[in-house]
Amino acid sequence: MFLRRMKAELPTPDQALAGRPLPMPVADRHEVLDASLKGPFPDTAEVAVFGMGCFWGAERLFWQLPGVLSTSAGYAGGITPNPTYEEVCSGLTGHAEVVRVVYDPARISYEDLLKVFWENHDPTQGMRQGNDVGTQYRSAIYTTSDDQLATALASRDAFAPIVEAAGRGAITTEIEPLGDYYFAETYHQQYLAPTKNPGGYCNHGPNGMTCPVGVAKTA
Repeated sequence: MFLRRMKAELPTPDQALAGRPLPMPVADRHEVLDASLKGPFPDTAEVAVFGMGCFWGAERLFWQLPGVLSTSAGYAGGITPNPTYEEVCSGLTGHAEVVRVVYDPARISYEDLLKVFWENHDPTQGMRQGNDVGTQYRSAIYTTSDDQLATALASRDAFAPIVEAAGRGAITTEIEPLGDYYFAETYHQQYLAPTKNPGGYCNHGPNGMTCPVGVAKTA
């Protein structure tokens, strides 16, 4: 049994679980896009990482976008190496549930991805998303370049007045460079695919607010 901690608090390094040296075994192919899950990807491809609460529905949002080459569910922003889902849910790894999006910047921009991120969850709830409570459900953007970091911060600042005008309060989204990304277990990958659990749990969708960056994309 895992030790319990306050779900709204991130662990310190001395509190975090030890983890393991070997990565999580994961499927080779994307269930929907029939693309590689782990790569290699074209040299022109770029990577974005987003935390929007439960990664099941978040991943589905992104794999439907034209220009997205592959997506995966995983863990980022924490301390414990190669964590399991149960360890992440214990609150003792520090990770957020995230989606890694591999995309072709000639077909879809980072701003377009940010628009989907901001408009399809509540970025003001701290360590939760709806009824899902815990540090793993926090809103987060983990960037893979200096340009991404600057763009993500600018998008937050542009969206903040709209969020406050809607009576939602201040944005709590964590925005910082990506450290380690760990794949989630295979059963989490493309969990809501038509061939797996098309009617499964998902609390993602339009939040009624329009982010003034990017262009709305449809599959």
